[in-house]
Amino acid sequence: MRVTVDPIGCRAHGLCADLLPEAVRLDEWGYPVVASEPVPPELVREARRAAAACPALALRLRKD
Repeated sequence: MRVTVDPIGCRAHGLCADLLPEAVRLDEWGYPVVASEPVPPELVREARRAAAACPALALRLRKD
């Protein structure tokens, strides 16, 4: 599974980086930059939680 972000839909709330700092960091404008590697199995639950918590529904968890 991989974390992706819809750059058009994102509103830079930053919640994703707070909930999933292992896979998401914020750029200088507060927009998320996601890791290109798959989410480790032990972080899938947190990744799902971060995607569900995104106020703009811009963060997604996709199967490889």
